[in-house]
Amino acid sequence: MFTPRGSGNPPPVRRDQREPDQRRSGRVDRAVIRPVLFDAVLLDRDGTLVEDVPYNGDPEKVRPMPGARAALDRLRAAGLRLGVVTNQSGLAKGLFTAAQMRAVHARIEALLGPFDTWQVCPHDDGDGCACRKPAPGLVHRAAAALGTTPARCVLVGDIGRDMTAALAAGATGLLVPTPVTRPEEVAAAPHVARDLPAAIEEILRRQAALRPSAPRRAGTVLVVRSDSAGDVLVTGPAVRAVAAGADRVVLLHGPRGRHAAALLPGVDELVEWPLPWIDGDPAPVDPDDIRRLTDRLAGVRADEAVVFTSFHQSPLPLALLLRLAGVPRVSAISDDYPGALLDVRHRVPDGLPEPERALSLAAAAGFPLPAADDPALRIRTDGLPPTPALGRPGYVVLHPGSAVQTRACPPELAARIVRVLTAAGHRVAVTGGPDETELTARVAGDTGVDLGGRTGLAELAAVLADAGALVVGNTGPAHLAAALRVPVVSLFAPTVPFGQWGPYRVPAVRLGDAAAPCRDTRATRCPVPGHPCLSGVEPDHVLAAVRLLGVPADAPPPGAAPATVGIDPVIAGGGSAR
Repeated sequence: MFTPRGSGNPPPVRRDQREPDQRRSGRVDRAVIRPVLFDAVLLDRDGTLVEDVPYNGDPEKVRPMPGARAALDRLRAAGLRLGVVTNQSGLAKGLFTAAQMRAVHARIEALLGPFDTWQVCPHDDGDGCACRKPAPGLVHRAAAALGTTPARCVLVGDIGRDMTAALAAGATGLLVPTPVTRPEEVAAAPHVARDLPAAIEEILRRQAALRPSAPRRAGTVLVVRSDSAGDVLVTGPAVRAVAAGADRVVLLHGPRGRHAAALLPGVDELVEWPLPWIDGDPAPVDPDDIRRLTDRLAGVRADEAVVFTSFHQSPLPLALLLRLAGVPRVSAISDDYPGALLDVRHRVPDGLPEPERALSLAAAAGFPLPAADDPALRIRTDGLPPTPALGRPGYVVLHPGSAVQTRACPPELAARIVRVLTAAGHRVAVTGGPDETELTARVAGDTGVDLGGRTGLAELAAVLADAGALVVGNTGPAHLAAALRVPVVSLFAPTVPFGQWGPYRVPAVRLGDAAAPCRDTRATRCPVPGHPCLSGVEPDHVLAAVRLLGVPADAPPPGAAPATVGIDPVIAGGGSAR
C-alpha cells in the first residue's frame, strides 16, 4: 500500500558512511539556502595546478597552469573552499625532503593564493597505503579537514587515478586532460573540461543552475516522470524540492516506474498512466485513452505541473493535455518552441547528471531544494519487506540482469565474478526478478546465495540496505543502491554517458570499455557481437574494486593481500606515477 508524503525512517547506511540526517522534517525556512551541490573543490597538484615537473623539490621550477590564479579566485569569491590532494612518491623514494616539498607548496600559494588544506600521500605504489590515489583516502581526509563530506566535493585532476579516487570516495570527478592523459582515461571520465578555467566555469555553472530566482509556495503540484524505475529514482531529489514548497504533491508515472514511485519521499498521491510518446514499446495512440487521461489530470485539480523528462524526450504532448485539463501553470525543459504550452520553458546544456538536470527544472519553477536537504537520491525505507536470511551486514550483492540487454552483465562473466568474490572470502547474494530465476541460479552456482524471483524493487531495497556493495550494470538497481548510500561497482555499458547516468553521489568504481563501439548509441540490443564493452572485464578487476571501496571480506583466505593492495591498473587508470 502506498503511504503518502512521509519520508519514513532514515535510509540505512554503512557505519563508516553515516552523515547527519539532511532530509526535510516539517517545513523548512526557505530563506536559508546554502549551495546545493558543492562546498569545496579539491585539486590535483602536478599537471592540474602547476606544470608537471617529475619529483620536483625546487620552488624555482614551479610554473602555474595557464589561467589558474584567476580561476581559483573565482572559486574563492563564490565561497567554495579549496584543497590540494597530491601523490608525492618522491618522498618515499628519497628524491626530495619534506622541507623541500613544503617550500614548493609555499611557492604555489605565493603564485596561486592560499589553499584551505593540503593532503599529501608520501607513499610509493608498493606501500599498500589507503591514501595514494586511486585509493580515496586523500579525498576523505580533505573533506574532513574542510568540514564537509566527499559527496559535496569536486576533484579536478588530469589522469585516471584522480577520477577513480573521486568516484571511490563519492565525490564528483572532473578531468582536465594534458598530453600525458591517456585516451581511455578521457573516455572513462565522468566529466571533461578543456583546461582549468573551463573546469571552474563548469563547477560554478552547475552551482548556479540550482539557485532559484524567486522561491514560491504552491497548493497542489502535479509532478511527472513517466519512464523506468531508474528514471523515477534519479528524479527523487527534484520531487523532494517541489514537495518542500507545496501543500500536496501528485506524481504521474508509467507502469515501469510503479514500484520506484511508491518509494519516493514527499509524494502524497500516485497516478499511473502509460504515455505513448514516452514508453519504449508503446501501444497505438487511442483517442479514448487520451480523453480519459485528460479527465484524470483535471481531477487532480493541480495549481501547477512540473514535467520531468530525460534529455531525449519531449514534454510538449503532455503539456498540451495539461492545458486542456485546466492546469494554469506548466514548467518543463524544452529545446523545441513550446508556444503557449509552457509558462516556464527551461533549457539546460548536455551532460548534466540526470538528478541535477531535474533539480535545475525544479529550481527554475521556483522550488529549490531546502537547506536541510541534500541532492542525494533517497527512498522511503519504512514498510520495506523483511530481508532474507543473509547473516550480518556487509555482503556483496550482484544483480546480473537488466530490462535493457546492452546494460546487463554477461551471464558467464557474472558467474565468474561470484566464484572469485566468494573465493576471496566475500558472501555474495545474486538478485533478480520473477523472470530471472534461471539466470540467477546459473550465476550463483554453488557458492553464491540465489535470491532470484524473490527480489522485486522493494525486496531488493531491503537486501541492499545491509549490503557492503552492489555489482551491477548501468540500470535501476544502481540508483536504488545510491539511494541507500551503498557503494556500487558499476559495470557500465557506454551506450549512454556515464556522467549523466552513473551512480550519483555515492562511492563507486566504473569498469568496462568506455570507448567501445556502442558508445553513446543508446542501443537497447548490443550492436557489437560479443558485448565487448563488458566482456573484457576480469573478475579480479571486480574484486579489486570491492577492496578499493573498503568492503572487507568475511573470511579472507590465508595469505590474501590487504584491502588497499593490489589495485588493478585498469581501475587505477594508469598515468603518471607521481
